[in-house]
Amino acid sequence: MFDHEALGMKVDLATTGLAFTDLHNDFLSPNGKAYPLIEQSLTKNNTADNIERLLRAAKSVGMHVFLSPHYYYPHDHRWALPLTPLEDLAHKVGLLDRQGAYTLEGFEGSGADFPERYKPYLLDGKTVITSPHKGYSSSTNDMILQLRRYRIEKIILAGPVGNLCVEGHMRDFIENGFEIAMVRDATGGAVNEEGSGYEAALVNWRFMAHALWTTDEAVRFMEKAGHEKYDPLLAAS
Repeated sequence: MFDHEALGMKVDLATTGLAFTDLHNDFLSPNGKAYPLIEQSLTKNNTADNIERLLRAAKSVGMHVFLSPHYYYPHDHRWALPLTPLEDLAHKVGLLDRQGAYTLEGFEGSGADFPERYKPYLLDGKTVITSPHKGYSSSTNDMILQLRRYRIEKIILAGPVGNLCVEGHMRDFIENGFEIAMVRDATGGAVNEEGSGYEAALVNWRFMAHALWTTDEAVRFMEKAGHEKYDPLLAAS
């Protein structure tokens, strides 16, 4: 029905940003609370390595990088309204828990912390780390505001939980007028009796995103954008 390969998104450094959701130990480290749920797809896709490849490529060409984290503070565990199934599980097992918004007590090395391999990229003083999202999408944080303030119009998007927070952000971005390229092997998903969350994400992304790339393709497009920026002949053409 769709020739998705004919669709694409032109990457340029002035208006394109690299965005991630949920780069936390609880999802990406073997001892993380949610890691066993998505381990199979993370291993198959080589997700953790591919995320680092995207970060390295973006930093090497000077592309803006944005991260939407997911934290739960003590007051979040006192919500009165019923929780969705995954939120209920998260609260029960202490997924992504922090002691509070104004303290880093117990944060270092916790499930809510970032894997050590990503910290040089995320904590370089240039990556935009937004306020935490509390559900699945950017509707509950300042990600879209940050993108607008940086004049970002196009987003390369990835993260470990493809059918939930990554897709939630994608839908918000599309409905707010951004062009979106999804990275199919820099993500993952759990499996339940209904099927694979990862495969479900890919089905939806092929219908909705402007492009669906591998990490190899995304890195190549970022590097090409960096080359075009610094090549005076290309810039003048």
